[in-house]
Amino acid sequence: MQDVPFDQARFRQALGRFATGVAVLTGLAPDGGRIGLTVSSFNSVSLLPPLILFSIARRAHSFTSWQQARHYAVNVLSERQEALSDRFAKPLADKWEGVETVEGRHGVPVLAGALAVLECAAHARHDGGDHEIFVGRVENLQMGEAATPRPLVFFSGRYRRLDSGGEAHPAPSDSLFPRSW
Repeated sequence: MQDVPFDQARFRQALGRFATGVAVLTGLAPDGGRIGLTVSSFNSVSLLPPLILFSIARRAHSFTSWQQARHYAVNVLSERQEALSDRFAKPLADKWEGVETVEGRHGVPVLAGALAVLECAAHARHDGGDHEIFVGRVENLQMGEAATPRPLVFFSGRYRRLDSGGEAHPAPSDSLFPRSW
């Protein structure tokens, strides 16, 4: 193992300075039971083909089930779904009790009220140190019906809300970033 000039706590603190959205991964274990996990390590990879990625800690209770999952959904949470984020971030006996879901493609549970849902087929997995990186191929997507979507945001170890004041500025026309995420 290579020595680094900082400790894990400082590294984690620096990473926390990057604001992220929050999503709950949902899927089915090999025995047919529902699995779910809160992540903030989620992003797009490719538009053609449509690929996304997320990472899961190898120490996660359901890690082996995620490795075997053939399909899963990424449920992008709204700021009103903070309790769902908390629920799926903890190793509870029954995370699903009282949670409203609908059945997605391939039987995967999808969370009601999510801002967006990306239903994926497992595409690839890669070593990521103490995490494993999962790449999913998006087969179906759903957009929430909120007139003014407000995402759940995580920054510096806390949930945050976007400021509703002021104008949003579009990316420059020569930007390398996709125009409509």
